[in-house]
Order: sequence, then structure tokens, then C-alpha cells
Amino acid sequence: MEEQKQEESLKHLGEEEEEEESVSESVRDLPSDAVKELLSEGVCARCVLRLFGLQGRVYASPPSLSFLSSLSATTHQLCTLCFGILQFTYYSDDTQTLLQNQNLPLLIADTVKRHAYQFHTFSLEVSIPPIILNNDNSLRSYMKTKFGSQSWFQENLLTGCISTKDALKFSLIYPLENLLECKSSMGNFRIRLTYTHTKASKGDQNRSDSTETCKRRKIGESNLVGEIPISKSLENDSSDGCEFLLEKANEPCHFTFFCYRTPFYFGGRYLKYSRNVSQTCWIIDDERMGEASVEEIIGGNILQACQGDGFKFHAAGREDIDVRMLGPGRPFLVEVQNARHIPSELFVKDVEKKINNMENKLVRVKNLKLVGSEGWDLMREGEAEKQKQYAALVWISRPLKDEDFQCISSHKDLKVLQRTPIRVLHRRSPLEREKIIHWMKIEAIAGSSQYFLLHLCTQAGTYIKEFVHGDLGRTYPSIGSILGCRAEILQLDVTDIKMECFLT
Repeated sequence: MEEQKQEESLKHLGEEEEEEESVSESVRDLPSDAVKELLSEGVCARCVLRLFGLQGRVYASPPSLSFLSSLSATTHQLCTLCFGILQFTYYSDDTQTLLQNQNLPLLIADTVKRHAYQFHTFSLEVSIPPIILNNDNSLRSYMKTKFGSQSWFQENLLTGCISTKDALKFSLIYPLENLLECKSSMGNFRIRLTYTHTKASKGDQNRSDSTETCKRRKIGESNLVGEIPISKSLENDSSDGCEFLLEKANEPCHFTFFCYRTPFYFGGRYLKYSRNVSQTCWIIDDERMGEASVEEIIGGNILQACQGDGFKFHAAGREDIDVRMLGPGRPFLVEVQNARHIPSELFVKDVEKKINNMENKLVRVKNLKLVGSEGWDLMREGEAEKQKQYAALVWISRPLKDEDFQCISSHKDLKVLQRTPIRVLHRRSPLEREKIIHWMKIEAIAGSSQYFLLHLCTQAGTYIKEFVHGDLGRTYPSIGSILGCRAEILQLDVTDIKMECFLT
């Protein structure tokens, strides 16, 4: 096993050396007069490379960069094109100091490691100020005027030049892959670099946004980069658009960076056994309603295990605080933000077990699993059309008769008009809704003539409590109006939610 690793390492090293030789050749083949002209105008080595459309490891190749720099007659100065972005020169907002840091990949890698993320791949996100794009457009006009008649320029019209954003990715990705010991590809772990400049304006931003639809190419496995064909950029440019080159750039970009993970989604079903637990944290006038919430019990445990920054709890509907959720349970999603740990299948099972083994037994979780963002689609698929089943403990003002059983069960797909209930009128719009009671039946309670269990299946969004007592005539028909007596609901349980998601 160890020998195999050494062989792979030597093979990789050989491939890198071959690529390095090829890179050096490409750099030495560049037209020297044009290269020297650009360097004399204050353009940095990496900007020279990108203007000639070079891609890949050349941006992270010290010999190639040193060779180009040796052609310049001037000492180190801030690049007039990228304002120091590709020279790793920047103004740090964190330390409030000007830095020239050739070890930028090491700085980024150390920060990533310090935050203790678990990851197998990483991707770079880069944001640069619009003024950089304006500089590029001006320089292309300058190059057309100066070198438009030369053959290499005509060839470059076809290949196009590389944007500052993508040149920066080329410059950082290869050393970061070595430092972080993993490949760069689109995944859930991101490193975001943000550059801003005081000269950037709102108008510049609008122009920059329009360029984000540029052609894409791959770096390595799945890293996307953009290149801008010179012929396209010159269509509307004037021939004297290089005035910025006459001024020396004296202010670098401001630079900040951070790493983060895109959200993880956990899906499952929950059961609620208490009549004193709300679905989400419920506080009125600084006073907590209920002893706990489903959101805190489930989301809090998942968040702690993932070591994330926060979470959001989403469920397919909700039950009142005094209503139990039984049967197969209610579908839910927990969105964990910026998790440090990558949850495995075993990890998810352990979290489910921890929640279900809590001492108070208020809430239980079923079929907890890690899902992608497609979990939203699963939740939405049946939500609008879903049916819900209930069991309600009902009291009526007269003894139950034999014919009441048949009377109730004979109603199929009963249409009910419900005006917004009085109990929620303070927070809901006063509307009239038509809902359907698909079926219902009475279950007698031994030794009681005025109490019974009402089992019913309804359209989603039906107010069950109001369907029983009528809400002072605001719901019609109701159990009270059907039986011709006063009816009150004493307890209510949700016994099933007819949705396919997270059943297994």
C-alpha cells in the first residue's frame, strides 16, 4: 500500500515537471515586443499571461513569473490593470494595513484549517470590482491600436483573453490543492474571496453584471472559468481607450475572505405526544408558551451534532400547541447552515436515536435522513393536495342516538364554507374558504352517552375545531348543525398526513 502511494506520488511529480516545461515554453514563445510594452506600462506578469489567453498552472509557476518580471525595466509597482489582485497585493480590512503577500495560498489554507471544517473538495468563489473589467476593455483597445496588424494578435482574437477573476483562480487553485490535500471541484464547501475598490461605481457594477454570462470552460475536474474573446470586447471600443495606462495605480483593492459550507438538509417525520409543545418557539410578551417546541428539540440536536452556525425548521403544515401529531408523523426539513461536520449515514442514525431517547419523550423522529435541496420538491409535491386525518374527542348537548352514526358517516366529500376563525382573526385576513370533508365516522365511548370520538379525513387547511362547534355560524355546515345540537371539541389529534415523502 505504501509502495503504491510512493509510485503515484512520483508519477504525479513527473507529470507536474512535464507540465512545468511545457508552461515555460509557452511563456518564452510570447511576442517579446508586446510583453515588454505591457510591462513598461505597469501591467503585472500574471496580467500579461491572461491577456495572451494562457490558462492553467502557468499562473502558479514561479519560474515563468520570474522570467516575465525580468523583462521589465521597472521595479515592483502596483499593476495598472488588476490593481494588485494578481500580485497578491491588497489592503486588509481585518488588519487595516497594506500587504504584499506571496504566501496568500498559505494564508487561506491556514484559515480554512483553523475553522476545522470537514471536506473532501473545495471550490473558489471570487468577486472583483467592476473597474477591473473597464481597465481590461481599455487595454484591449490599446492593444488593437498598437499591435492589430501583427499575426499573433489576429490569432489571439480567436482564443480570447482570460479574466482577472479566472486568472486569480488559476493562481490559487493549484497551491491550495497541495496545501489542503484535496481537489478543487464544485461541492458544498466554498472559499469566497472578495475584492473591492474605492473607484468602483454603481454604473460600473451594472456594466460588470452584464459580463457574467461569458463563455465557460473547465479547470481540472469541474472548476468553471470564463474567457472573453477580444474580438467581442473590441466591437464597441474606441481606439484611444487606454488613458488609464498613463496614470500609475496607487491604491490596491480591499480584500477579505472567508470559508463556508452550503446548507445541509435533513428530512424526516416527527410525532408530537404532548399537548403543551408548540411546533416552533412561541413567545408572547417575553413569556414562553408551552414547555418546549418541536423546532428546538429536533433542530437543536441536529445543529449541535453538525456544529453549524444556525438552522431553519420547515414542516408540511402545523398543528396547534394543544394538538398531538400521531400516526406516521408530519414531514419536516431541517436546514443546517455552515456545518463544520459532514454527516454520514451512521451520524444521522445516532442523531435520530438521541432525539428519540430523550427523557421527556415529548417528540419522536422517524426516517431521519440527509437529503439534497430536492427535499423541498418532495415536500411541495403533495402539500397543496394533501389530505389529513384526525381523531377528535367531542361533547354534544344531548345523548348520542343510533341514527347519528349513520347520519355522520353518510356524508362523503362534504363541502364546508369557513370564514376566518374568530380565534385567529387578529393575525389572518378575513376570508371565506371552501373546504372538503372527505369522510367521517363516530366511535362511541363506553359508559358515555354525550361523548364520542369523531374520526375524519379532510382537505388540507380545514379548521377542524371550527368544523365541530361552528364558530358562531362562521363555519357551515358543522357537526353541531348536522346533529342539530351544541357541539364542543375537547381534544384533537392528527392521525395521518397523506403525503409520500419521508415514509421510509
